[in-house]
Amino acid sequence: MTKHEGGFPNGFRESRVSLLGIPSERGAGTAGTLMGPAALRTAGLPALLADLGYRVDDRGDMTPPVPVVPPMDPAAATRCRNLAEITAWTRAIHDEAHAMTAAGGIPVFMGGDHSLSMGTISGVARACREANRELAVLWLDAHADYNTPATTPSGNMHGMALAYLTGDASLAPLAGDEGLVRVSPANVSLFGVRSVDREERRALADHGVEVVDMRQIDEEGIAAPLGRILARLKARNVHLHVSFDADVLDPSLAPGTGTAVMGGATYREAHLVMEMIHDSGLLGSLDLVELNPFLDERGRTARLVADLTASLFGLTVLHRQPA
Repeated sequence: MTKHEGGFPNGFRESRVSLLGIPSERGAGTAGTLMGPAALRTAGLPALLADLGYRVDDRGDMTPPVPVVPPMDPAAATRCRNLAEITAWTRAIHDEAHAMTAAGGIPVFMGGDHSLSMGTISGVARACREANRELAVLWLDAHADYNTPATTPSGNMHGMALAYLTGDASLAPLAGDEGLVRVSPANVSLFGVRSVDREERRALADHGVEVVDMRQIDEEGIAAPLGRILARLKARNVHLHVSFDADVLDPSLAPGTGTAVMGGATYREAHLVMEMIHDSGLLGSLDLVELNPFLDERGRTARLVADLTASLFGLTVLHRQPA
């Protein structure tokens, strides 16, 4: 993809990016996402960001923490696969994400399965509370990830991340001593969704979570609904955390994910999403999750995710000034 570099003056308020690899896979049903951080580095993500003018601090990969058994109701615990490992990851990631966010710059968390967002976003939320900043979450995903131990059909905890972050009581024991800084469901926007379990659908409606599914995108195009979300958030000058799941993309473009669903975002739709977020100047932190190199084809998905991240950080065909 031949593009002209826009760089950080064309949007973001920060010129420093911190990368952290989170080689986790215990929250997913298919092994392989622990190789995601290495694949993104091999695809050239740090160099792409440096070429755009950012100061890139690659902090390496986290070491898998020692499992921790949370004080969870036994009936709920039995419905959560690899609970002790996910609890330990959540608490360790929370501490790293809090420190990285508080230090300034834009933290980029390279995963790893989507359960890691229970730690990243809770840590970001804690830092935002301390800085008196409002946090909003844009969840780019084929799935809602709003199951609970009572509703999960699989027990895989990457499908419970948003329920945890918005305060589900049965999952609250996963939090460490600091406790969970809850994200208001009204500040969460799901975008690109096309696979939602029945009980998730009910919970999303009950909690007032905004959902832009692929039918709405088919009817309106991708720019109109995303533009409304970003305009609303820009008026409030929020810290925007973007949680990007590789399965938001159509699997014909991105086969390297264990949770592929047909009918996802096209190449140009995905780049437009990233370009619009960049132009808004709102991005404060980022997850890149569910990249599974074991399922990929000669690095196609890793390269595409790296290219999309470059678009998110200002790589453009022509230099444009944000509105």
